[in-house]
Amino acid sequence: MDLAPAFSPPTAPVEAQNAEQLAKRGQIEKTAKDFEASFLSVMLGQMFKDVGAEAPFSGGHGEAAFKSFLGDAMAKQMVQHGGVGLADRVAKEMLKLQGLS
Repeated sequence: MDLAPAFSPPTAPVEAQNAEQLAKRGQIEKTAKDFEASFLSVMLGQMFKDVGAEAPFSGGHGEAAFKSFLGDAMAKQMVQHGGVGLADRVAKEMLKLQGLS
């Protein structure tokens, strides 16, 4: 008597599903980090809004124009080095909404 199952499910769809879930997780992680960087950029912008250098070391109009770029760069570096923990919480909630744990 043969005890082998009459039907064995193919492994390719499961592997494809796992690859799809990994891709979703990666995209969610990137989105959460981008969100945290955006939040930090706005926060830093508000923090440095009234900070200026006195003459003769003032950057003038160029300093005002590029101050936001400095805030963006600082925020991205903060996120790359751990951030403030916002990305982790956002990613966790996004994973829950996608049905992933």
